[in-house]
Amino acid sequence: MISRVRRMILGSVSCLLAGLLLSGCQKAAPPPPMGPAEVAFVTVQPEPIVLTTELPGRTAAFLVAEIRPQVNGLILKRPFLEGAFVNAGDLLYQIDPAPYQAAFDQAKAALATAEAELVVAEANLPALRARAERFQELAAIHAVGQQDSDDANAALRQAEAAIAARKAAVEMSRTAVESARINLSYTPITAPISGRIGKSNVTVGAMVTAYQPIPLAVIQQMDPIYVDVTQATAELQRLRRKLENGTLKLNGRSQSRVRLLLEDGSAYPQAGTLKFRDVTVDPTTGSVTLRMVFPNPEQVLLPGMFVRAVVEEGTNEQALLVPQQGVSRDPKGSPVAWVVNTADKVEQRMLELDRPIGDRWLVTSGLAAGDRLIVEGLQKVRPGDPVRAVPFTKQETGQPAAGGSQPAAGPQK
Repeated sequence: MISRVRRMILGSVSCLLAGLLLSGCQKAAPPPPMGPAEVAFVTVQPEPIVLTTELPGRTAAFLVAEIRPQVNGLILKRPFLEGAFVNAGDLLYQIDPAPYQAAFDQAKAALATAEAELVVAEANLPALRARAERFQELAAIHAVGQQDSDDANAALRQAEAAIAARKAAVEMSRTAVESARINLSYTPITAPISGRIGKSNVTVGAMVTAYQPIPLAVIQQMDPIYVDVTQATAELQRLRRKLENGTLKLNGRSQSRVRLLLEDGSAYPQAGTLKFRDVTVDPTTGSVTLRMVFPNPEQVLLPGMFVRAVVEEGTNEQALLVPQQGVSRDPKGSPVAWVVNTADKVEQRMLELDRPIGDRWLVTSGLAAGDRLIVEGLQKVRPGDPVRAVPFTKQETGQPAAGGSQPAAGPQK
């Protein structure tokens, strides 16, 4: 039995060794020939797009009123609440009016005295004029001496001069009354504009002086609100050249519309308008100031906040936008693209890029409409290699461009 098992084992080993020897004598089959590498491409097509630029800036109050006293005095009241909204005409401070009321009453009394003296002087004038005329007639017929006539005329002229002086005194008194009335009217300090008032720099009982350098308080109107941004003059020249050569076209309806990004990156819900560009260039920065106006009904924007304004430059009717994955860099850092030419071979193109827009590049030169841009399979090919090109497909993300542009036909936000 044991010998039979040994014979079976030896037979199996012999067959196995024979199979190995036969397989070792056979040659390996050569691999099948490699065909052209497969690459995925997108066809470059022009499309209209509204180009925008982001400019940093800060908010500023639409109106600012620094409250200062116009007369000296003691603060008796401060009825407003710090940080509250005040309306134009609301009482903010009350300066002690007593000395100004006394000065006003005194000026009115002086005016009354001057007017009474004028009335008396004018009442005596007709008699003096008649006496001077009568003495002149009598002197002509030698009924009275010439000296008497001269004295009568002198008395008349003196009376007329006194009346002129009384009239001047009356005008001065009226001016004094008006000045005293104005000073008295300055004792209640009211809000010149509507807006939010800040902290008070004085308290009840404080002495203040007219037109003092430190304001009593500051009122700021924040609805609407200004946004002041700066733009380099070089960027302005670049934009002007694009408009002149037709690369960009003004979008008349919304050219002055501006969007705003807050400091945390969120979008401000209200759209603003571009009011003007300053005509003076800052020599230290080489930039000009742009002023925008935004509605601010909820008081979200506060004066001094850092923001970024998204300003529309214009519409590029023939913009070439290509996926960023289809653009690479050569050893010098220059942008390059690989395209499939009409002979289905790989061709390298040097590019000039304007800006990134979302996940795409805006190409200004190096590509043309209809070019097949390779976006997948670049690692498998070199310039001149034949390829098998297939259209590229991907899932749409639906994410909008971040500050670079927006579709020309889309609604403005």
